[in-house]
Amino acid sequence: MHSLKKIISGGQTGVDQAALQAALDSGIIHWGWCPPGRVCENGVIPSQFKLQETPQECDDSAPDIPRSQRTIWNVRDSDGSLIFWIKEMAKLHSEPRNKFGAGAGTKLALETAKQLRKPYMIVHPESVDLTLIQRWIQENEIEVLGVGGPSEGSCPGIYDQTYSIMSQILSGN
Repeated sequence: MHSLKKIISGGQTGVDQAALQAALDSGIIHWGWCPPGRVCENGVIPSQFKLQETPQECDDSAPDIPRSQRTIWNVRDSDGSLIFWIKEMAKLHSEPRNKFGAGAGTKLALETAKQLRKPYMIVHPESVDLTLIQRWIQENEIEVLGVGGPSEGSCPGIYDQTYSIMSQILSGN
């Protein structure tokens, strides 16, 4: 059995909300930093998620990336990060969806984990090995797991994939 005690995520649609909902449904404590006003791509982050607003949207170290402060602080406050990364992320990041490209926050989470020398694992939802993820959690003695990845708007269907994966991880299956 793993030592997970808490899930941290930022509240965006897609990966973040799926991880938080899986924690809630599994009886695992959840928490995280979210942007001021609890803003997410479809309006406001649902109140069932126990998140704290950051003082500003963008961190001084990443002023050009939307919601960067919550991303950096969530990586900082976790013991390790599970980062969902779809195979098309490189393509999404280069498309002119917005001036930052889809996936900028996910890439920032990965870069922050590396910079802070925090354990991280990249998960490709198309080919998941739950045993490998659970072993990584145990070997790194992760009690507070940060979870991040693309929004539902940039990656339709990622919520359902993430919820299924996280539910299985949290149930120990």
